[in-house]
Amino acid sequence: MTRALSATGLIVGAVALVLWLGGGLAGIEHWAASVQRETQTLMAGALRGLRSGQPGAVWSLVGLCFAYGVAHAVGPGHGKMVIGSYGYGADVPMMRLGVLSVASSLAQSAMAVIVVGAGITLLDLGREQLTDLTERRMADISALMVTGVGLWLAWRGIRQLRAAARAQDHHHHHHEGCGCGHAHGPSAAQVSQARGLRDGLLVVASIAARPCTGALFVLILTWRMGIFGIGVLGTFAMGLGTALVTLAVAMLSVWARRGSAAAVADGAAARWLPGIAQLAAGLLVAALSLVLLV
Repeated sequence: MTRALSATGLIVGAVALVLWLGGGLAGIEHWAASVQRETQTLMAGALRGLRSGQPGAVWSLVGLCFAYGVAHAVGPGHGKMVIGSYGYGADVPMMRLGVLSVASSLAQSAMAVIVVGAGITLLDLGREQLTDLTERRMADISALMVTGVGLWLAWRGIRQLRAAARAQDHHHHHHEGCGCGHAHGPSAAQVSQARGLRDGLLVVASIAARPCTGALFVLILTWRMGIFGIGVLGTFAMGLGTALVTLAVAMLSVWARRGSAAAVADGAAARWLPGIAQLAAGLLVAALSLVLLV
């Protein structure tokens, strides 16, 4: 039963990936974009309510920001691609991947606060200039960083495949319990073990490098209104909304990885799977990021 449930995760993940790459999710993406536009209009109304002292306007804005974050995350984005690929390619515990998902979204919110605060106070930038900065310069930086994450995952996959090849060669020369004094090669879990803090920082940084334009919209307007603190609160609510969807992607990626492991659990392919999965995930991320960059 457990193996069948894990295999179902692999099927669901594969179908979702094929639909996404083939444009089968375009309808959902158009819907998400429409919801974002409508929610942004409602946020502008909530800001007008704040200016006029309307009761409950603060929490209305915060709730709308959260909804905007969810709709924004449903659409295409580099955060889901990085988290999903990392979750499938590396043997990351679900709890750690969940923490990375939330941390990445909140770091993206923090980056928006830093960009707006520094851009206005130090560089005297306006809304169009700040938006151009994030949509062009920081988007390119983010794409390059995500490409780097993909290449790094691919390189780790190659190293894992080499380790698997050495382990197999060693097994041909030594039988179980041969007394040679060392292990006959790493297990699948040992080979694909995540590298902890270094991995997490790289993943978070690549996602946070490009702040959300919806967050910029709220922050710039609240700065002009003299209520920047409320804008910061709304921006982090937006980040939590984004994290909700990213968490779902993280769970699906781990489910799909476990499905792959269950499919080859009893075969010789189990030794090669971690390296193949990480290499494939890394190359996919790098290729898609380069396409976006070009």
